[in-house]
Amino acid sequence: MKKRTFIKLSSALMTAPLFSPLEGWAANADKLKNWAGNLEYSTERLDNAKSVKQVQEIVKKYDKLKVLGTRHCFNNIADTKDQFISLVGAEEQIVIDEKNKTVTVNSGLKYGQLSPYLHKKGFALHNLASLPHISIAGACATATHGSGEKKGNLSTAVSAMELVTANGDVVQLSRKKDGDQFNGAVVNLGALGVVTKVTLDIQPTFFMAQHVYENVPLDQLSDNFDKIEGSGYSVSLFTNWATNDITEVWVKYKTNSEKPLKALPDKEFFGGKLATKNLHPIPELSAENCTPQMGVPGPWYDRMPHFKMGFTPSSGKELQSEYFVPRINAVDAILAISKLGSQVGPHLFTSEIRTIAADDFWMSPCYKQDSVAIHFTWKQDWPAVSKLLPMIEKELAPYNVRPHWGKLFTISPDVLEKRYPRFADFRELAMKYDPKGKFRNDFLNLNIFKA
Repeated sequence: MKKRTFIKLSSALMTAPLFSPLEGWAANADKLKNWAGNLEYSTERLDNAKSVKQVQEIVKKYDKLKVLGTRHCFNNIADTKDQFISLVGAEEQIVIDEKNKTVTVNSGLKYGQLSPYLHKKGFALHNLASLPHISIAGACATATHGSGEKKGNLSTAVSAMELVTANGDVVQLSRKKDGDQFNGAVVNLGALGVVTKVTLDIQPTFFMAQHVYENVPLDQLSDNFDKIEGSGYSVSLFTNWATNDITEVWVKYKTNSEKPLKALPDKEFFGGKLATKNLHPIPELSAENCTPQMGVPGPWYDRMPHFKMGFTPSSGKELQSEYFVPRINAVDAILAISKLGSQVGPHLFTSEIRTIAADDFWMSPCYKQDSVAIHFTWKQDWPAVSKLLPMIEKELAPYNVRPHWGKLFTISPDVLEKRYPRFADFRELAMKYDPKGKFRNDFLNLNIFKA
């Protein structure tokens, strides 16, 4: 596409509440893109920072700035037309405090880099996302999550953080010292400054195993949803909404050691059958890049995610959306989506359903409510997906649905504000740390500041 055409398209998109991927037009492979390739960023100007001092110098140098992490967001929450700064690739800094059971790391570190190190030292994190390739600061800033009956999202492990504000000052915040303001700063959407260090709670290391069950009838959820979700440390339900089945149920659980299990699980699971081979969440794909199943034990970090760290996600042709509803409305919300199965199914690779515990972070979709997240991995057909998202959001509206901040949605800024009780408080906090809007972009201006 000619540059003139791209500028025209970008201007149109920036005035809409819908943050669409700019798919299929990028001719230059060297352009900065997100990992899935559906979004080309609005500038190639990028400074890499290796130290806090360098971050301060870069922040002071520019009037407008955004942090670019591991590029796993599907909308333009991290985009800018002006200047990027990145801390990904900086020298690893990992400091374990055994007494207080915490680890402090540089913010650009990926979970897949930190986790094996922690395990070797005898420690573990409480939760991990499906992919271990994401940066710690970026995941926490957007309330990215894993799964578990009583497991909060990744940001709930944060006990302290360091950030460089708009004027170049270094600010230290902690759960113990800063209380409510800390709760506003952890899920920060990139609006407060450049996070340079993160301190996470840790626990003794452990081993896990996982089994997969196939074709659990959807109607089993009405009476057994809590039992199904409570059957493991972490449970994921996969479906394409095109059938009356949950195609796969991944049950991950703790084991006493890394030795092979002697006891076999039940071959039946709420009407489903135990898989006899390793599976991919998309049944048609090879499980080669998935973490081991079939009850084979391994370290927590090599079972909790669905995919291996050694496998770097390709810039595959997919789009992602995700919606959070209160746990008490889980079954009603799932059944509401199932009514759209014939429309949704043809455009979907798979859909994942997970539970997440409540937290206290102002801008977390799980703020003050145990939640269920319904995730959609779409085929990269934006014209079709853009029509389906409003339909899904309409079905979930009675449950005060909240979208994942880093994925595609069409919910209006006015509705978003009504669904977050501390929305105005967060806006004030952002004004405190960044009064001139150095870290704002089109996404924040529209969705948070409604400018």
